[in-house]
Amino acid sequence: MPNHAAVPLLRRRSTVVAGVVGAVTALGVGVTLSHVFAAGTAPKVVPPTANAAFDYQIGGPYAPAKGVTAVSRDRSARPVDGLYNVCYVNAFQVQPDALDWWQKNHPDLILRDRNKRPVIDQDWDEALLDTSTADKRSRLADVVGAWVDGCAKSGFQAVEPDNLDSYERSGGLLSKANNAAFAKLLATRAHSAGLAVGQKNTVDMLPESTKIGFDFAVAEECGEYDECGDYAEAYADRVFVIEYSSGGFSRACAGFGARLGIVQRDLDVAPRGAGGYTFRTC
Repeated sequence: MPNHAAVPLLRRRSTVVAGVVGAVTALGVGVTLSHVFAAGTAPKVVPPTANAAFDYQIGGPYAPAKGVTAVSRDRSARPVDGLYNVCYVNAFQVQPDALDWWQKNHPDLILRDRNKRPVIDQDWDEALLDTSTADKRSRLADVVGAWVDGCAKSGFQAVEPDNLDSYERSGGLLSKANNAAFAKLLATRAHSAGLAVGQKNTVDMLPESTKIGFDFAVAEECGEYDECGDYAEAYADRVFVIEYSSGGFSRACAGFGARLGIVQRDLDVAPRGAGGYTFRTC
């Protein structure tokens, strides 16, 4: 278990956590990144630059390819010195191997149906977290916020809270407003720790992006679904795009290859050397 984890490891299992908080230089990103928590000084939040060469490594860390300047990794992994590092956090759902922990410690924060059974995202076999009330959002923010703080302490420069769109899988038990309110709590927590915050997918949340406090976007398959332009406009091209199909990758590159950080990865986002590994940039 990583030093800053409150529950077992995430879906994308990696190993070592850095315990360093310091200044690093983002080569090729054009900014100096610092997470120095001086007394009385708010850490500086630095969003990514547009069109940064990006790799999506949430399935396991490996040495980035030459030219990559930004990478997203699981919160249990070590960030890469000299790059812009985004910390993956599953903020709105429960990893299958963490469900027992939540059942024991926070059973009422798991979304439940009329029969008191956890509401499950069938694609990932993950229980949804219950963002339906201000009290539950506050208590969820205590848990997930600690993970966000851990990302900053490990040396990441940004965080991507995943499953922002869980309300779409809630059977009407959650609303977009519920998740937007929880996302705002996480964004405030992240900014206080000196982290930029990425909107993960959910194009329907773009009208609320400024109010929530998102600084950039991490958009899966926006080429596949013709959504890249929406994210690009909302975030002044500060968008990391992950495509899983060759068609979606080709469309994203054709339309936005000179503007956005676009990568094609395999569905398992496997580390280099593993079966099925795919990595391509425009």
